[in-house]
Amino acid sequence: MKRSLIGLDRAQLAQALAEIGVPEHARKMRVSQLWHWIYFRGARDFDEMSNVSKDIRAQLAETFSLDRPEVAVEQVSNDGTRKWLIRLPAETAGEKPHDVEAVYIPESDRGTLCISSQVGCTLSCTFCHTGTQRLVRNLTAAEIVSQVMIARDRLGEWPGATRAEGTAAEGEAPRLVTNIVFMGMGEPLYNFDHVTNAISIIADGEGIGIGKRRITVSTSGVVPEIGRLGDASGTMLAISLHAVRDELRDEIIPLNRKYPIKVLLDACRNYPGVSNARRITFEYVMLKGVNDSEKDARDLVRLLKGIPAKINLIPFNPWPGTKYECSDWDTIERFSEIVFKAGYASPVRKPRGRDILAACGQLKSETQKLSARERMALRAMAMTD
Repeated sequence: MKRSLIGLDRAQLAQALAEIGVPEHARKMRVSQLWHWIYFRGARDFDEMSNVSKDIRAQLAETFSLDRPEVAVEQVSNDGTRKWLIRLPAETAGEKPHDVEAVYIPESDRGTLCISSQVGCTLSCTFCHTGTQRLVRNLTAAEIVSQVMIARDRLGEWPGATRAEGTAAEGEAPRLVTNIVFMGMGEPLYNFDHVTNAISIIADGEGIGIGKRRITVSTSGVVPEIGRLGDASGTMLAISLHAVRDELRDEIIPLNRKYPIKVLLDACRNYPGVSNARRITFEYVMLKGVNDSEKDARDLVRLLKGIPAKINLIPFNPWPGTKYECSDWDTIERFSEIVFKAGYASPVRKPRGRDILAACGQLKSETQKLSARERMALRAMAMTD
């Protein structure tokens, strides 16, 4: 297979040009041209690159491609959420391909793309479907960027493209993907270099151009890398907190045994650039009878004192085999009211894409193997909310 140029940074594109004999003095200009066609226009064929000489186009096509990974399955929820099962080519001969999932969530004021950073996950959080799948490997920067490219392909977001059925018309929404969240499969901070390299490509204003203030990296609490993330990328930070006591968080997020709540929150207080204008988001999944009491709400407020924060309350999204249930709606509202009265924004995240296993905590690359009975159970759960 020809090596794809998708996901390469400028230095790597310059190296690719060197491989086909483009002289050094011409590479900077040619890199700018490639960058524009790949990341701004979403070119699928070198022949589209009208300002690149025919000879260079032919040389590029002979050696490289603009291929994206294969979309093995695309699902569209009844609420407009879209999920793609993306099949990654094998890294070595004889290795079987691996799958990851990405989810697009359209809203009235934004379109959020949730992307993955690993195949599987290393953390085994007990409320999360991805946590039931073993870690296979880290994604490369190219594989992370490819998820964004695929989303824009499938939505028809590139300049001049035809918008996908069911999305906004061209004049209504110049950008469909406005925000990126690293909240898909995997722990991003255990794939630090590839994630930060991918962010630099995604945020580049001459290409995809999704600014760092619109990119959020979520972590379950890999404390040593939190400060590094702020220094290296300048993105927004989200913390999967989900409990206010170490003994409970030890159970539902085993990483807490290594980095307990106090240590984690100290790292948040020192996150580079944190301010009222750049608040940290704390994610809190509502588990019935586990972490949803009024005392838990008051303890949460106390813990976060002094940290510029927003608290996202997430109704638990069920998946086959889970032992947890979602908190009752009245309980969630009481919890939210306590947090709100303490001065914190506390939106309750509306579940999206439950019927296609695309909601928060449900991503798992083996969803296509669910039995018909499991799929029916999930649809029934979604219909009762």
